[in-house]
Amino acid sequence: MAKQARVFMTGGSQAIRLPAEFRFAGDVVYVRRNADGDVVLSDQPREPYAAFMAARAELGAVPEGFLSQAERAQGRAARDPFAGMDDEPAGEGA
Repeated sequence: MAKQARVFMTGGSQAIRLPAEFRFAGDVVYVRRNADGDVVLSDQPREPYAAFMAARAELGAVPEGFLSQAERAQGRAARDPFAGMDDEPAGEGA
């Protein structure tokens, strides 16, 4: 459930008074906007995709015994993700 936080001015900057359960442990927080334009606060810096790929490369090849040949050859199944859903919104009926 979403909670409200108070926004106020301090000097020439905006500040936010967070509810206790959302407090950060440290004294630094990272701020960015997501694709929807919403502001996201995090106590962890966002790692670039290149850092992920470098970490993946350090792991090396997947061990040969990780999956059996049968597990590797699962194939793909074509299915309708909306099959079985009603066309009528929940809570409305005749």
